[in-house]
Parts: sequence; C-alpha cells; structure tokens
Amino acid sequence: MTPEIDDKIAAAAFRRLLAHLRHRTDAQNVDLMGLAGFCRNCLADWVSEASEGTLDREAARHAVYGMPYSEWKAKHQQEATPEQLRRMDESVSRNRS
Repeated sequence: MTPEIDDKIAAAAFRRLLAHLRHRTDAQNVDLMGLAGFCRNCLADWVSEASEGTLDREAARHAVYGMPYSEWKAKHQQEATPEQLRRMDESVSRNRS
C-alpha cells in the first residue's frame, strides 16, 4: 500500500517545486514535456482545475510562473527545435496510455 502524503506536506513540496521551476528558467517547458510529459503550463492547468473555478487559467499560470505568463514567455522562452518538438510529442503520447 502506498502511504498517503498529508496535505500540509504536499502543499509545502508543491511550493518548493514552484520555487525551483521559477529559479530554473533554463529548463524550457518543451524539454520538461519531452522528458516527463508535463510542464509549468500543465501544473497551472491542474491548479486551475483543482480551484473549482476560483482561479482561471491565466491566474493559475501567474501563480505557477510567479509573473504573468506573457512576461515569463518574453523573458525566458526560447524557440523550440524540431528535435525538442519530436521528443515532446513522443513523450506526451505516453500520457494517453
């Protein structure tokens, strides 16, 4: 049986993950998607869904990125290469399995 993680512990770990991702702007979303099948935008979507309507998608992205998504994208997002997009597509296809 898998042990349950207390909500307080889970929240602290999630906040640490957000801080880590905010610090590691070099970790591009396309690379995260290519490796793990999720990225900052996925986290924001999950936050929005979990909020049951109290946070829309843009507010959730702001919470995850620590700034408006458009600002983060202009400062940190690089153009994806064909190889990055191929890895992302391959990885994301495993999410549907």
